[in-house]
Amino acid sequence: MPIVIRNVNVKSVMTKSNLPVSDYSANPYTGCLHACKYCYASFMKRFTNHSEEWGSFLDVKTWPVIKHPEKYSGSEVFLSSVTDPYQPQEEKYCRTRKLLEELQGHNVRLSIATKSDLVLRDIDLIKTFPNARVSWSINTLDEDFRREMDKAVSIERRLTAMKKFHEAGIRTTCFISPIFPGITDVPAIIDRAKNQCNLVWLENLNLRGDYRPVILSWIHEHHSELDGLYHEIYSAKNLSYWFELNGVMEDYCLKNNLPYVRNDDSMRRPFDAPPVVVNYFFHSEIVKHKEKRD
Repeated sequence: MPIVIRNVNVKSVMTKSNLPVSDYSANPYTGCLHACKYCYASFMKRFTNHSEEWGSFLDVKTWPVIKHPEKYSGSEVFLSSVTDPYQPQEEKYCRTRKLLEELQGHNVRLSIATKSDLVLRDIDLIKTFPNARVSWSINTLDEDFRREMDKAVSIERRLTAMKKFHEAGIRTTCFISPIFPGITDVPAIIDRAKNQCNLVWLENLNLRGDYRPVILSWIHEHHSELDGLYHEIYSAKNLSYWFELNGVMEDYCLKNNLPYVRNDDSMRRPFDAPPVVVNYFFHSEIVKHKEKRD
C-alpha cells in the first residue's frame, strides 16, 4: 500500500475539546500510519477530502507560532484526539515536539495518548509540565493479534516505555482499548501493567463506520467460534457481555485491592498508590442496569 505524505499549513493546531478529560486537543498530524483496523478516527476522511485508504496517508501540519500560550494556563491539553502524536514520522518531522516547546513553561496540564515508545525522546521535556500524564493503548499481550490489528510498536516496547515514564515520576495510564470480546484478556493486561501505571482505562470495541465489516470479516476468518457472540453484541445489541465483564472486573479489583470507579480520580491520589481502574464501556447502560438490579 503506497504511503502519501503531504505538508499542510493550518491556522491553528489547538482546538476546543468536547472530550470529558480535556479542555483542548491538539493534533499535529492528520491521518495516522499506525493503520489500526479499528481506528474510530477514520471518520476524519469525511472532513479532509482524502480518497486514500485510512492508514495510508499523513498530513504534516505547520501552524503559526502560538502567540499567547499563557491563555492555556491551567487547561488540560490532549495530544491527540484523532492521530498518534508519536507515530514513526514524528521522528523526522518533530511536529509534536515543536508544539510541546511552544507550550512549555505556561502551566499547561498535558495529557498524551500513544501506541509508541518514541515518546521517550521527549521525556525530559514532558517532565517539565505539571501533572503530565502519558497513556499507551494496549488491548492484548499476544503479538500475533497485535500485528493483525496495527502497525505500531510491539506491546513489550509500549510497556517498557510506560515503566520508564513511571520510574521518572510521570503519571502513566494503561489504556485497555478497544476490548475485543472473547479475545482481550483484561485481567492479564492489568497484571502486567499495574506496577508501572497510575491509571487503567477500560473501553469497549465499538463497531461503526467503514471498519465494522473489516473487523467482523476478520473475526469470522480467524475466530469463527466468536461469530455468534459478535452478532449478539453488535447486531442484536445485547449488552450481557459487558455486564458480565463489569462483574469480572469488580471481583478482580476487589481481590487485588485496586479501586474500581466510574470516573477518573487518579490525579488526586498519591503517585505510589495502586492504579485506579476506570470503566468506560457502555457506562450509562451499566450504571442504570446496576441501579435497577439494586
